[in-house]
Amino acid sequence: MPDWLQVIILGIIEGITEFLPISSTGHLLLAEQWMGRQTEHFTVFIQSGAVIAVLAVFKDRVLELFETKKEKETQDYLLKLGSSFMLTAIGGLTLKNAGWELPEEAAPIAWALVIGGILFILVERGKEEKEEALTHQVPQITWILAIAFGMAQLVAMIFPGASRSGTTIIIGIILGMRRGEAVEYSFLLGVPTLLAAGAYQLVSAITEDRQAVMVEAPMLALGTVVSGITAFFAVKWLLTYLQKNTFIYFGWYRVVLGVLVLLFFTKGG
Repeated sequence: MPDWLQVIILGIIEGITEFLPISSTGHLLLAEQWMGRQTEHFTVFIQSGAVIAVLAVFKDRVLELFETKKEKETQDYLLKLGSSFMLTAIGGLTLKNAGWELPEEAAPIAWALVIGGILFILVERGKEEKEEALTHQVPQITWILAIAFGMAQLVAMIFPGASRSGTTIIIGIILGMRRGEAVEYSFLLGVPTLLAAGAYQLVSAITEDRQAVMVEAPMLALGTVVSGITAFFAVKWLLTYLQKNTFIYFGWYRVVLGVLVLLFFTKGG
C-alpha cells in the first residue's frame, strides 16, 4: 500500500474517531496492526487537525467566550477549563519522564474498549430515567468536575481504547452533567490538550532526528488535513445525533469491537 494512501486512511480513522467516544488512538493502533506501525508523534500530531474542526463547529460558543471574557461566569468557566488541562499536562509530562509509551499490543486496547462500552451502556440506561429532570438544571462546572475531567484524560492516555472524549463525557454524565454540557466541555478541553500533545511530540521528534521529521513532514501535513476535514463532519453529525439519541449504541459498538479483537488475537495466538 502506498504511504500516501495509508496516511489518508489513518487520517480518516482519526477524524471519525477523535471526538466520537470510541477511541481514536485505539482505532489507529488497531489499524496499524495491519498497515504497519507509524511513529508515535505521527499518531499524536494528526489529532491537531481534529482541533481545527472543533473550533469550526463550536465557533459561536468560542466567540461567545471571547466576547464575554471579562464576565465572572466566563472567567470561572475558562479557569476551570484551564485547570483541567493543566492537570492533564502535568500528569502527562510526569508519565513521559517516567518512560511511558503507547502499547504495541492490541489486547489492552480491546479490554479498554469493552470496559468503556459497558460503562456507557449502564450509565446511559440510568441516565434515560432522569434526563428530563436534569434538563431544567442551570449549567455549572464545579471544581470536582474540572478535576474529574483532567483525571479522565489521564486515564485515556494511559489506556488507549478508553477514549479521551469517551472517558471525559462518561465521567461528566456520572457526576450529573447533561449530555450536551459534557460534550461541549470535553470537546473544548480537547483543543489545548490535543494541540499541546501534538506540539510536544513534534518538538521531541525534531530534537531526536530533525532530518527524519523533515522527510516525514508532507505525510504529517496530509494526515492532519484529512483528519481535520473528516472530524468536522463527524462532530457535526454527533451533535445532531445526540439531539434525539443517547450514547448506548456507541457503548455496544465498543463492546462488540473489543470482543472481536480479543477473539481474533486469541485465535491468532
